[in-house]
Amino acid sequence: MYAYDPSQWSDLFVAAAGASAALAGLLFVAISINLERIIDEKGLAERGLEAVLTLVSVLVVSIVCLIPGQSQGVLGAELFVVAAALAFAILKPIRAQPAHAPRNYILGRWALRLMGTVPLLIGAISVMIGDGGGLYWVVAGIVFAILAGTSNAWVLLVEILR
Repeated sequence: MYAYDPSQWSDLFVAAAGASAALAGLLFVAISINLERIIDEKGLAERGLEAVLTLVSVLVVSIVCLIPGQSQGVLGAELFVVAAALAFAILKPIRAQPAHAPRNYILGRWALRLMGTVPLLIGAISVMIGDGGGLYWVVAGIVFAILAGTSNAWVLLVEILR
């Protein structure tokens, strides 16, 4: 069963680990370039943390999926711990939004937060129970987490200067 056997996905997880590690490194550089502005504006430091965490979560998920010989239940539990920790970490600083933020800003931030976490949580549960799509959900979470992290990085590097 391809949806529940990570050994069939090893090339994808190796690529995701490498890409997310490179993007996280570039993000640290981007944050350091605009560090003073990021610290001065409410909510941007948290946005930087959110971007780093989403990219690092892809790295950790990929590493977990590359561990050989683990059972499906153990893999699902490990993925759940990673996804739940990510969700807790990026949803916790929700209060750090600019005052009087426009509705589209708030909706966009929520969309970025949820699209990188919810598919990972669903995938983890699916892998644990052996039904519902399994690693296909995890891959969706990886893709969306990379998009969310990259989008937040863009804001911190380019949009902050506008």
